[in-house]
Amino acid sequence: MNSKFELIYEGKAKKIFAHEDSDKVIIEFKDDATAFNAIKKAKFEGKGELNCLISSKIFEFLIKNNIPTHYLERKNDNLMIAQKIRIIPLEIVLRNIAYGSLCKQTPVKPGSVLESPLIDIYLKNDNLNDPLLTKDRINLLKIIDDKDLEFICKMTLRINKLLKTFFYNINIELVDFKLEFGYNSNGQIILGDEISPDNCRLWDLNQKNGTIVSLDKDRFRNDLGGFIEAYSEINKRINNFI
Repeated sequence: MNSKFELIYEGKAKKIFAHEDSDKVIIEFKDDATAFNAIKKAKFEGKGELNCLISSKIFEFLIKNNIPTHYLERKNDNLMIAQKIRIIPLEIVLRNIAYGSLCKQTPVKPGSVLESPLIDIYLKNDNLNDPLLTKDRINLLKIIDDKDLEFICKMTLRINKLLKTFFYNINIELVDFKLEFGYNSNGQIILGDEISPDNCRLWDLNQKNGTIVSLDKDRFRNDLGGFIEAYSEINKRINNFI
């Protein structure tokens, strides 16, 4: 990345740089992999490029289906140009199948298909380990008003329908995923962050006998091996489908 651009923010998986246009930013995808709030860390060559490629293609698909996102264009292998947004400090998690934290916190068994998609909302705050919020707590913290929260939840459900079909067409089950939203310079709420195997739980539908084969960050999180290979497989299937 050219050092002439000011670094605005660095997260676990991305760096955000200023752009010549003040309404835009440059997003650099890093090769870092983290889990358990960055307690577990590693670098994998090519991860940033794969996440940028996958996320760009998914954003383009969503934009074609009238979902407003911050994505503008992919500059090169691991750089994306996006609208500058004021991030809403909420992580919106949609679950189609019970897995992970839901099963640790409730009696629901892993792998249970949910009757309808479940939306969980977490406070985006690493120091507090991203706690689960209620609507009243969101109001208490004055993060967002009820109207905007309802808009975000409705958009998340629309995105889920689109992504479920998108992934099903490449023989992948969309188990759950995390979204982040923000306000652009016009005050419009748009989808931000990324959509990649880093923040989606994706199971390979090519497997037989009900065997779960993860093609996402669970391969790193749970020491399953084949981490980059799984991300490469996602990218390959998307390329073959588009």
